[in-house]
Amino acid sequence: MSVGTTPGGTTPAATIPAGTTPESERDAEFQEHEKILSPDFLSAAQITEMLAEDIDGVQQKLKKFLNFKNLNTCLKEAILLDYYVSGFLWARGMEFSVIQYSKFMTLLDMLLHNLRTLHMSLEDSIKWLGEVMAETGPSHSQKNEESNVFNIKQANAVIDYLKISLFQHYKLYEFLFYSTREEIVIGTEVSCLLLP
Repeated sequence: MSVGTTPGGTTPAATIPAGTTPESERDAEFQEHEKILSPDFLSAAQITEMLAEDIDGVQQKLKKFLNFKNLNTCLKEAILLDYYVSGFLWARGMEFSVIQYSKFMTLLDMLLHNLRTLHMSLEDSIKWLGEVMAETGPSHSQKNEESNVFNIKQANAVIDYLKISLFQHYKLYEFLFYSTREEIVIGTEVSCLLLP
């Protein structure tokens, strides 16, 4: 049995039952990757509801959907709401279908989940994104054509958006998730003391 690597360690690779064909292996792999962006972060009804809103309406709906109650006093909630609102509004400019909105918003959520929960490095997040986009983008196989979520132009646009949003500010998001409030306050006080 071979060993695969995952963030934080190694795990045994899945064993392939005797008598399987390369085609059945590909089908199993496809089904595994199909689950990557499921379940959806926002339902089709929630997305449709937000599409009818202006910027403030989108922000209010996402605040409600995310159950954020302390926006005025919680910097973390405010930053996360901005992350999701910005992503949704960017996707609106791309004129995505409801399914594409759903998968894009789930992608945004999964990237944050990977950072927050799995402590995934920037490098690992970029690799993960590449794998996901390869699975949700156009394939050379006619068989999986109905599973394509994004065409090549859209997939490249999604990657470009993530470069200038999440990835460009990755260290700040790490700080947001891994630093205690005391560190932030003390860091600010020390910075203020060091200023002339």
